[in-house]
Amino acid sequence: MIQPPEIIRVTKSRVSCDGSGDIPAALGHPRVFLEIDEHGYVDCGYCDRRFVLAGGVADNGEIGTKPDIASGASL
Repeated sequence: MIQPPEIIRVTKSRVSCDGSGDIPAALGHPRVFLEIDEHGYVDCGYCDRRFVLAGGVADNGEIGTKPDIASGASL
C-alpha cells in the first residue's frame, strides 16, 4: 500500500521546501518555492510533501487522498 504524503499545514500561499526536517538541510534536495493555488494545497515534486493552506478549501481530513498538484513549483 502506498503511504499518504507528509502533510504540512501553512499560513501563507507561497512556501519553500528543501527536503529537510528530521535530517540536515544539506542532505535534502534543492530548495524550491511552491505556490498554493485555488485547490488549497501543493505537493513538492522532490519529496512529495504536501503543503496545505490552513483554513483553505483543502484543509480537511480527506487531504491525503487528493491527487498530486505540483504545478506551482519553481526553482
